[in-house]
Amino acid sequence: MNTLDVRVAAIRPLTPVVRELTLAPVAGELPAFSAGSHIQLWMNDGERAYRNAYSLLGDPADRSAWRIAVRRQEPSRGGSAFVHECIEPGMTLRVSAPANLFALNAGCRTHILVAGGIGITPFLAHIAELERRHADFELHYAYRPGLTDAYLDELDARLGARLHRYDGRHARFDAARVLTGRPLGAHVYVCGPQRLLSDVRRAAETLGWPASRLHWEAFAAPAPGTPFKATLRRSGLSIDVGADQSLLEALEAAGIDVPNLCRGGACGQCITPHLEGDIEHRDSVLSPDERATHLMPCVSRACGATLTLDL
Repeated sequence: MNTLDVRVAAIRPLTPVVRELTLAPVAGELPAFSAGSHIQLWMNDGERAYRNAYSLLGDPADRSAWRIAVRRQEPSRGGSAFVHECIEPGMTLRVSAPANLFALNAGCRTHILVAGGIGITPFLAHIAELERRHADFELHYAYRPGLTDAYLDELDARLGARLHRYDGRHARFDAARVLTGRPLGAHVYVCGPQRLLSDVRRAAETLGWPASRLHWEAFAAPAPGTPFKATLRRSGLSIDVGADQSLLEALEAAGIDVPNLCRGGACGQCITPHLEGDIEHRDSVLSPDERATHLMPCVSRACGATLTLDL
């Protein structure tokens, strides 16, 4: 994976749980990125290494700096806590080159953007690009006032009537209502917690939307599970996977390089063949037939005490 070093040029608290980082190039110019791209941030607290994916939220036309915003999760597996507690202005960080799994559809007539909480971040780049194209779009933003409403005032002033707000108390997001009666050229993009993604996907399916008109992204941290041992048949290694550690993280800690982009079971890049052991599949990519022989180590785990991989 291509990586580069960036300098933390500025840090801004947006809410009590959301912190924005501005990242500047250490040398030269930052690589170009397209709206919807993300980077992986490499972190190490001295005891454990973390690699978390965060959306680039700035205007893709501006290559002077990148911005990411990170919500502190409670409890944190370590990555979000590191961002909030350990990163300071002036530090140098290692990041991956941008990758895009959440691009805008070029032939779309109407773009319906649906964000939940920190899921607003990729849409800031999308909005900049859509405004540049003079495209037809609207943003539906569900949030908790004073906690997960980052960029709300900015978006209100920028979008006017194109912003639809749902604070959970006075207005709740209704996916079926938002998607009903839309023209065939409309596409919906959703980013946020799993419940929001499931609601939108369920409503789209019920209303007969083709899968090609639905785009979604989630960078949920892998859920914890029971510790287990992974045996690598070809290399002969045996690796312990902790309760709060993903199989992918354990493989990386052992020096096994597994291609990956999202680290959340959505992109399919880290697909790995398994040979023995029962699997708890947590991805949203593999078909039932594929799961019989493969898994996504970024999110999936062994159901029992052992698992054998063809690595």
